[in-house]
Amino acid sequence: MKALRRIDATLPRDRHPERVWYTSYGSNTHLDRLAAYIRGGRPPGAAREYPGCRDPAMPVRSIPVELPGAMYFATESPVWGGGRAFYDPRADGRVLARAYSVTTGQFADIAAQEMYRTPGPSVALDLDVIDVLTTGRAELGEGRYETLVCAGQVDGIPVLTFTAPWGVNDVPWVPPSAAYVRFLAAGLLSAGAWDLDAVASYVASRPGAVDHWTAQDVADLVHGGG
Repeated sequence: MKALRRIDATLPRDRHPERVWYTSYGSNTHLDRLAAYIRGGRPPGAAREYPGCRDPAMPVRSIPVELPGAMYFATESPVWGGGRAFYDPRADGRVLARAYSVTTGQFADIAAQEMYRTPGPSVALDLDVIDVLTTGRAELGEGRYETLVCAGQVDGIPVLTFTAPWGVNDVPWVPPSAAYVRFLAAGLLSAGAWDLDAVASYVASRPGAVDHWTAQDVADLVHGGG
Protein backbone atom coordinates (compact mmCIF):
# COMPACT_ATOMS: atom_id res chain seq x y z
CA MET A 1 0.00 0.00 0.00
CA LYS A 2 1.17 3.53 -0.72
CA ALA A 3 1.96 5.80 2.18
CA LEU A 4 -0.25 8.85 2.58
CA ARG A 5 1.48 12.13 1.81
CA ARG A 6 0.94 14.79 4.45
CA ILE A 7 -0.42 18.09 3.17
CA ASP A 8 1.39 21.16 4.46
CA ALA A 9 -1.52 23.50 5.21
CA THR A 10 0.47 26.67 4.49
CA LEU A 11 -0.19 28.32 1.14
CA PRO A 12 2.60 28.00 -1.42
CA ARG A 13 4.81 31.00 -2.07
CA ASP A 14 4.88 30.50 -5.83
CA ARG A 15 1.77 32.16 -7.26
CA HIS A 16 2.63 31.11 -10.84
CA PRO A 17 3.40 27.36 -10.61
CA GLU A 18 3.83 25.30 -13.74
CA ARG A 19 2.20 22.29 -12.10
CA VAL A 20 -0.36 21.74 -9.37
CA TRP A 21 -1.90 18.78 -7.58
CA TYR A 22 -5.45 18.55 -8.91
CA THR A 23 -7.11 16.76 -6.00
CA SER A 24 -10.25 14.76 -6.70
CA TYR A 25 -12.59 13.43 -4.02
CA GLY A 26 -15.38 12.35 -6.41
CA SER A 27 -15.61 10.28 -9.58
CA ASN A 28 -12.40 11.77 -10.99
CA THR A 29 -10.48 9.70 -8.46
CA HIS A 30 -10.81 7.09 -11.24
CA LEU A 31 -8.17 7.67 -13.93
CA ASP A 32 -10.46 6.51 -16.75
CA ARG A 33 -13.03 9.08 -15.65
CA LEU A 34 -10.44 11.83 -15.45
CA ALA A 35 -9.18 10.90 -18.93
CA ALA A 36 -12.45 12.18 -20.42
CA TYR A 37 -11.72 15.61 -18.98
CA ILE A 38 -8.15 15.58 -20.27
CA ARG A 39 -8.34 13.77 -23.63
CA GLY A 40 -12.03 14.28 -24.29
CA GLY A 41 -14.76 11.67 -24.65
CA ARG A 42 -17.53 10.05 -22.64
CA PRO A 43 -16.71 7.73 -19.74
CA PRO A 44 -18.80 4.56 -19.27
CA GLY A 45 -22.04 5.26 -17.42
CA ALA A 46 -21.99 9.00 -18.14
CA ALA A 47 -24.47 10.91 -20.29
CA ARG A 48 -22.13 13.69 -21.42
CA GLU A 49 -19.30 14.08 -23.92
CA TYR A 50 -16.35 16.17 -22.71
CA PRO A 51 -14.18 18.32 -25.01
CA GLY A 52 -10.98 17.68 -23.05
CA CYS A 53 -8.07 19.94 -22.14
CA ARG A 54 -6.02 22.03 -24.51
CA ASP A 55 -3.06 19.92 -23.36
CA PRO A 56 -4.17 16.25 -23.60
CA ALA A 57 -1.19 14.81 -21.71
CA MET A 58 -2.22 12.52 -18.87
CA PRO A 59 -0.98 13.20 -15.30
CA VAL A 60 2.64 12.32 -14.73
CA ARG A 61 1.91 11.08 -11.22
CA SER A 62 -0.81 10.63 -8.62
CA ILE A 63 -0.68 10.32 -4.84
CA PRO A 64 -3.28 9.46 -2.18
CA VAL A 65 -4.05 12.25 0.28
CA GLU A 66 -6.57 13.06 2.99
CA LEU A 67 -8.11 16.53 2.98
CA PRO A 68 -9.40 18.11 6.18
CA GLY A 69 -13.17 18.55 6.04
CA ALA A 70 -16.17 16.55 4.87
CA MET A 71 -17.37 15.01 1.61
CA TYR A 72 -21.10 14.69 0.97
CA PHE A 73 -23.53 14.03 -1.88
CA ALA A 74 -25.99 16.69 -3.03
CA THR A 75 -27.82 18.20 -6.04
CA GLU A 76 -28.85 16.13 -9.07
CA SER A 77 -26.23 15.22 -11.66
CA PRO A 78 -27.45 15.34 -15.29
CA VAL A 79 -24.41 13.25 -16.21
CA TRP A 80 -24.85 10.38 -13.74
CA GLY A 81 -28.26 10.83 -12.16
CA GLY A 82 -28.32 11.07 -8.39
CA GLY A 83 -26.18 13.17 -6.09
CA ARG A 84 -22.70 14.53 -6.80
CA ALA A 85 -19.75 14.64 -4.40
CA PHE A 86 -18.95 18.00 -2.82
CA TYR A 87 -16.25 19.06 -0.37
CA ASP A 88 -16.73 21.23 2.69
CA PRO A 89 -13.25 22.27 3.89
CA ARG A 90 -14.73 24.03 6.92
CA ALA A 91 -16.39 20.93 8.38
CA ASP A 92 -14.81 18.44 10.76
CA GLY A 93 -13.50 15.15 9.47
CA ARG A 94 -11.29 13.79 6.72
CA VAL A 95 -11.80 13.31 3.01
CA LEU A 96 -10.14 10.51 1.08
CA ALA A 97 -8.80 11.90 -2.19
CA ARG A 98 -6.41 11.32 -5.06
CA ALA A 99 -4.09 14.13 -6.15
CA TYR A 100 -2.87 14.25 -9.75
CA SER A 101 0.16 16.17 -11.00
CA VAL A 102 -1.14 18.30 -13.90
CA THR A 103 -0.19 21.63 -15.42
CA THR A 104 -1.87 24.75 -14.12
CA GLY A 105 -3.54 25.16 -17.52
CA GLN A 106 -4.92 21.62 -17.35
CA PHE A 107 -6.35 22.30 -13.91
CA ALA A 108 -8.05 25.41 -15.29
CA ASP A 109 -9.49 23.40 -18.19
CA ILE A 110 -10.72 20.57 -15.92
CA ALA A 111 -12.36 23.13 -13.66
CA ALA A 112 -13.95 24.86 -16.66
CA GLN A 113 -15.53 21.60 -17.83
CA GLU A 114 -16.87 20.90 -14.34
CA MET A 115 -18.48 24.35 -14.51
CA TYR A 116 -19.99 23.50 -17.93
CA ARG A 117 -17.71 26.03 -19.58
CA THR A 118 -15.62 25.51 -22.71
CA PRO A 119 -11.89 25.09 -22.00
CA GLY A 120 -9.78 27.84 -23.50
CA PRO A 121 -7.51 30.77 -22.77
CA SER A 122 -9.83 32.11 -20.09
CA VAL A 123 -7.96 35.00 -18.54
CA ALA A 124 -10.53 35.31 -15.76
CA LEU A 125 -10.20 31.64 -14.75
CA ASP A 126 -6.39 31.76 -14.88
CA LEU A 127 -6.43 34.86 -12.68
CA ASP A 128 -8.72 33.14 -10.21
CA VAL A 129 -6.23 30.27 -9.98
CA ILE A 130 -3.74 32.90 -8.85
CA ASP A 131 -6.33 34.24 -6.42
CA VAL A 132 -6.91 30.86 -4.80
CA LEU A 133 -3.17 30.40 -4.35
CA THR A 134 -3.07 33.75 -2.59
CA THR A 135 -6.11 33.45 -0.31
CA GLY A 136 -6.87 29.72 -0.23
CA ARG A 137 -10.33 30.18 -1.72
CA ALA A 138 -11.81 31.80 -4.83
CA GLU A 139 -15.50 31.84 -5.72
CA LEU A 140 -16.10 32.10 -9.47
CA GLY A 141 -19.87 31.82 -9.14
CA GLU A 142 -22.70 30.56 -6.97
CA GLY A 143 -23.08 27.15 -8.61
CA ARG A 144 -21.63 23.69 -8.04
CA TYR A 145 -17.88 23.34 -8.55
CA GLU A 146 -17.46 27.09 -9.02
CA THR A 147 -15.45 27.55 -5.81
CA LEU A 148 -11.72 26.82 -5.95
CA VAL A 149 -9.93 25.69 -2.79
CA CYS A 150 -6.21 25.41 -2.01
CA ALA A 151 -5.68 22.94 0.84
CA GLY A 152 -1.97 23.70 1.08
CA GLN A 153 0.98 22.07 -0.63
CA VAL A 154 2.86 18.81 -1.08
CA ASP A 155 6.53 19.07 -2.07
CA GLY A 156 6.00 22.80 -2.55
CA ILE A 157 3.29 22.18 -5.17
CA PRO A 158 -0.24 23.56 -4.55
CA VAL A 159 -3.02 21.13 -3.65
CA LEU A 160 -6.07 22.43 -5.52
CA THR A 161 -9.65 21.27 -5.84
CA PHE A 162 -13.09 22.74 -6.47
CA THR A 163 -16.45 22.51 -4.77
CA ALA A 164 -19.64 24.49 -4.14
CA PRO A 165 -19.80 27.68 -2.06
CA TRP A 166 -22.24 26.17 0.41
CA GLY A 167 -21.49 23.81 3.31
CA VAL A 168 -22.47 20.24 4.08
CA ASN A 169 -25.50 21.26 6.16
CA ASP A 170 -26.74 24.02 3.85
CA VAL A 171 -28.36 21.85 1.14
CA PRO A 172 -30.44 18.65 1.01
CA TRP A 173 -28.37 15.50 0.67
CA VAL A 174 -29.06 13.33 -2.40
CA PRO A 175 -27.98 9.68 -2.77
CA PRO A 176 -25.51 9.06 -5.61
CA SER A 177 -26.14 6.65 -8.48
CA ALA A 178 -24.53 3.22 -8.75
CA ALA A 179 -22.33 4.31 -11.67
CA TYR A 180 -21.07 7.31 -9.73
CA VAL A 181 -20.37 5.28 -6.59
CA ARG A 182 -18.53 2.65 -8.63
CA PHE A 183 -16.16 5.17 -10.22
CA LEU A 184 -15.55 7.00 -6.95
CA ALA A 185 -14.87 3.91 -4.88
CA ALA A 186 -12.77 2.15 -7.53
CA GLY A 187 -10.74 5.32 -8.01
CA LEU A 188 -10.01 5.64 -4.30
CA LEU A 189 -9.04 1.98 -4.14
CA SER A 190 -6.63 2.38 -7.06
CA ALA A 191 -4.98 5.33 -5.31
CA GLY A 192 -3.28 2.63 -3.26
CA ALA A 193 -3.48 3.85 0.34
CA TRP A 194 -6.74 2.24 1.50
CA ASP A 195 -8.11 -1.29 1.19
CA LEU A 196 -11.57 -2.12 -0.07
CA ASP A 197 -13.13 -2.34 3.38
CA ALA A 198 -11.87 1.14 4.28
CA VAL A 199 -13.03 2.67 1.00
CA ALA A 200 -16.44 0.99 1.05
CA SER A 201 -17.09 1.99 4.67
CA TYR A 202 -16.00 5.56 3.97
CA VAL A 203 -18.21 6.04 0.90
CA ALA A 204 -21.25 4.43 2.55
CA SER A 205 -20.91 6.68 5.60
CA ARG A 206 -20.95 9.99 3.68
CA PRO A 207 -24.01 12.26 4.03
CA GLY A 208 -26.33 11.40 1.17
CA ALA A 209 -25.11 7.81 0.92
CA VAL A 210 -26.15 6.85 4.48
CA ASP A 211 -29.34 4.74 4.49
CA HIS A 212 -29.06 4.28 0.72
CA TRP A 213 -25.74 2.49 0.25
CA THR A 214 -24.14 0.00 2.63
CA ALA A 215 -20.45 -0.80 2.74
CA GLN A 216 -21.24 -4.19 1.21
CA ASP A 217 -23.19 -2.53 -1.62
CA VAL A 218 -20.21 -0.32 -2.40
CA ALA A 219 -17.79 -3.26 -2.30
CA ASP A 220 -20.06 -5.24 -4.65
CA LEU A 221 -20.11 -2.34 -7.12
CA VAL A 222 -16.32 -2.19 -7.17
CA HIS A 223 -16.24 -5.91 -7.93
CA GLY A 224 -18.68 -5.41 -10.80
CA GLY A 225 -21.89 -6.47 -9.10
CA GLY A 226 -25.03 -4.48 -8.38
